Amino acid sequence: MIEVNRKGEVWVFAEQEAGKLSDVPLELLGKGRELADTLNVPLAAVLLGKGIDDLASRLVAYGADKVYVVDHRSLDLYQAATYRKVFCDLVTRHKPQVVLFGATAMGRDFAPTVASALRCGLTADCTDLQIGEHTAPGSTQVHQGLLLQIRPAFGGSIIATIVNFDRWPQMATVREGVMVMPTPDAHRQGQVLRERVGLDGYEPPLKILEIHRREKKVDLKGARVIVAGGAGVGTKDNFKLIWELANCLGGAVGCSRAAVDLGFADKDHQIGQTGTTVRPVLYIAAGISGAVQHRAGMEESAKILAINSDPNAPIFSFAHYGIVGDLKMVIPKMIKAIRTGAKVESLATAAPARV
Repeated sequence: MIEVNRKGEVWVFAEQEAGKLSDVPLELLGKGRELADTLNVPLAAVLLGKGIDDLASRLVAYGADKVYVVDHRSLDLYQAATYRKVFCDLVTRHKPQVVLFGATAMGRDFAPTVASALRCGLTADCTDLQIGEHTAPGSTQVHQGLLLQIRPAFGGSIIATIVNFDRWPQMATVREGVMVMPTPDAHRQGQVLRERVGLDGYEPPLKILEIHRREKKVDLKGARVIVAGGAGVGTKDNFKLIWELANCLGGAVGCSRAAVDLGFADKDHQIGQTGTTVRPVLYIAAGISGAVQHRAGMEESAKILAINSDPNAPIFSFAHYGIVGDLKMVIPKMIKAIRTGAKVESLATAAPARV
């Protein structure tokens, strides 16, 4: 066996906008901590922007040993060309062996430009990352300390493990919500390293005149209860039952991609491989078959209750509780029971059987 001849750090790109960190780099610090400990190397966050020094301590609290900070007026607003120049300079200078980005709108734009500039590989939309060993194609040598980049492929029908043997650093984007966010420790100590890069006199290739933001209609990641509807709801009018049940439970409304395609709900409500990944205390899936693409976004929910008229629907194979029946009859009864305060058997003690 041979070890990869790199002892570089594990890096997380600390995506921020208007001086506010997004959740995904904090989630990635949890997984990054695990990878760095396995490799016995430091975990670092890379923070680019203007007036962002105060964010460094938060990154340390979430697990970073080091925070590389580049604070410059040219980085005030995200532009791929400017960010790429700075980030690639830092990679060339410090030589990390693993670099992780969130698979957000910014990350999906930024990471490929960095990978192209550095001429290294990039695996997109990973759902898991591990350190392991692998044999290079056409060789008998077993390489250790490689990043195993795991993601669904062929429409979610298989899980692929992608390995980079000869292009460094090893880079991946990771979907929002798939990694568990670590508990912050305000007492953690770490290094904050203010880096200087060649931006003096640099002019971005584009001039941003105005910024228009559309606020998301729902916070699915923060919801403790989610009621989601799929194509099996039947019509947009029937989908009102999903809203009504969610309102009764004080929860958020979610949906499958099929429901979005049929016009039942907005894409902001979509849960699954191409939507949001959630981990609520209670997830109620009505009229959702349980295809792998949807399952990828909600299977980590603490309790899953499925309502479906098809007793053979795949969702029953992983739901904690199931109701086989017409949702147009089941949901109104649930709503009535909640509103009237009728005694309903607790989901925590109910038998995990189809009713």
